[in-house]
Amino acid sequence: MKKIFLLVVLLFSVTTFWSQRNQIIAYIDMEYILENVPEYLQAQNTLDSKVSKWRNKLDKQARHIEVLKSDLANEKAILTKDLIEEKEEEITIKQEELRRLESLYFGPKGDLFLVRKQLVKPIQDQVYNAIQSIAKRKKYDFVFEKSSDLIMLYSNKKYDISDLVLSTIDRTRLSNQKEAEKKKRREKKSAPNKELTQRQKDIVAKKEEADTKKKDAAAKKIADKEAKKKNIADKRKALLKKREEKRKLLRAKKEALRKKKEEEKKKEEEKENN
Repeated sequence: MKKIFLLVVLLFSVTTFWSQRNQIIAYIDMEYILENVPEYLQAQNTLDSKVSKWRNKLDKQARHIEVLKSDLANEKAILTKDLIEEKEEEITIKQEELRRLESLYFGPKGDLFLVRKQLVKPIQDQVYNAIQSIAKRKKYDFVFEKSSDLIMLYSNKKYDISDLVLSTIDRTRLSNQKEAEKKKRREKKSAPNKELTQRQKDIVAKKEEADTKKKDAAAKKIADKEAKKKNIADKRKALLKKREEKRKLLRAKKEALRKKKEEEKKKEEEKENN
């Protein structure tokens, strides 16, 4: 209640100040403006698509880790200490990789921050440039944002310049498109068809070589992981086979012992009968 009272007093004071100095003000609805800028909607859709892919990848990795934990819990009784440690190490590696990916995608300087900056920042700059242009042309002293921290208890629609900002952005976009088309036509006429210089060829070759090495390293890493998994599986299979052989040998010994006892018992009975 105290905050509302102070805000009313502040607004009253500011209004009085403006009326005394004949200040010219306006306001905008940033949310309304952005919703009507095609580039912003396209950028937001692109960003949402990337976020969805990243979250799906993280969820898949998390589910895989849970499966590994469950398998280890179920098989722990029949595994050797070495196999248990190998499986626990594999789970730890997967968990560290998951945390690294989470930081890579959604960290303070992660892909989400960079992509949002790359896609949305230019559009916000368009809006701010349009506002500055209108403010200078119409000699506004203040331009407020409707959804900002400054609560607008009342706003007259005639001071809303949101549509004017949109039309300014559209004119700027059209002007930039025309200028880009002119520049493209000039470059097309003036640019001779030249072959790549030797230096450019060397740069391209080095880039291709670096890409090949990167792909080979990634393939080797995947192959090493698969080989490690296969080694773990082979050890587990060999252990199970060895345990089964021991069980068979034990059953065979028990059977032989049972037969031996029966034969001895039979002989004793035959002696007694004789």
